[in-house]
Amino acid sequence: MALVRILAVKPLAGFSVQLRLTTGEEVERDLTHLLNGPIFETIRADEARFRQVHVSEGTLVWPGGADLCPDMVIWGGLPPDSSSRAA
Repeated sequence: MALVRILAVKPLAGFSVQLRLTTGEEVERDLTHLLNGPIFETIRADEARFRQVHVSEGTLVWPGGADLCPDMVIWGGLPPDSSSRAA
């Protein structure tokens, strides 16, 4: 199974984004709960700064080095493992 990654991002209202994934899906995610810690302080404090989000190598990144794990953004944790499904 190929890794699902982010191809494009569009900032929405608040701290939400619309994502286009390598599967061709378009999904919306609220990132509020993921913007924790000092590295995200300026992003949380300034909506214009949040809107500078872009995609680099399948990951959401911001100027200054902040980034988010694509698995956390897409799945909220580890991606589902199709090999562990019951037969």
